[in-house]
Amino acid sequence: MLDTNHMLEYTQPVKADLEEFNRKLNGYLRGDTPLISSIARHLLKTRGKRIRPAFLFLSSRAGGNFTEFSVDASLAIELIHTATLLHDDVVDESDLRRGQETVNAQWTNLISVLMGDYLFAKAFRIMVEAQSMELMRAISAATERVSVGELRQIEEIGNYDLSEDEYVTIIADKTASLFAVSCETGSILRQKLPSERHRFATFGEKIGTAFQIADDLLDFIGDAEVTGKEPGNDVLTGKMTLPLIYSLRNVGKATRAEIISILKNHDDGNDTFERVYGFVSETGGIDYAYDKARRLCEQGLDSISKVGDSVYLDSLAGMVEFTTTRAS
Repeated sequence: MLDTNHMLEYTQPVKADLEEFNRKLNGYLRGDTPLISSIARHLLKTRGKRIRPAFLFLSSRAGGNFTEFSVDASLAIELIHTATLLHDDVVDESDLRRGQETVNAQWTNLISVLMGDYLFAKAFRIMVEAQSMELMRAISAATERVSVGELRQIEEIGNYDLSEDEYVTIIADKTASLFAVSCETGSILRQKLPSERHRFATFGEKIGTAFQIADDLLDFIGDAEVTGKEPGNDVLTGKMTLPLIYSLRNVGKATRAEIISILKNHDDGNDTFERVYGFVSETGGIDYAYDKARRLCEQGLDSISKVGDSVYLDSLAGMVEFTTTRAS
């Protein structure tokens, strides 16, 4: 699994952009009340890898589309992403994220939901500053897709007949939508032709989908000390992901019925996960999901192949590798 040092290597060309992003984020999260300030400090302490801002900066600079509003756009998208995580933790009743206590665990579910709402409001206030109706339209549409994906995922909990196509649609909405708009932002702000916008949006969509497949793979093969959560959580709560979907689709009716019965009626979570993990591994589900993510990344990179060679394009290729090989 690649570590954070590899990502620092890939994001080196946009180091100054990311530093400006962090400086502005600290300012925006300083808080309007002592409670908000406390939660903001907690969120900043447990911050992620800033993958979406990195993709926005690298894709914008690779296409010659970086503008004075690029950092603000990245802030809006990251705040929306963070808001969805706060709501996710409430829905999932999660106590840990990235190895740290979640907001709902340290405070309450109500506070976590309201803080998420606060971040959504901040994000849309920031977007106004760019004075781009087209950017607001794109980010708003992406945010709507996130909500649809989240609702669909909840709706399909325990649906062991979920197809691969349905799964991909859900994760494309839930995760890839923000990657797509991040990569498209530069060409939107520069008012480029729809064909260029489409190329970068397709790149983000493919990479974001691959990212989520890789993330779902970590539920089977992840290290709890790295991911911050124990493997098997998705499996044991009825969340359908690609490795299990593939394996259930490619076995006989008797084996399929046996595995579904185990999942529906498990008492000992550890024993159930070990049995399901063994089944998925032996039937090729893990290999299939990894190959699917790799193919999507290749398609994504191909969509921006006409962009001229640059250190930014090279770094984008490295970031693409980072998002998928973390699950290999």
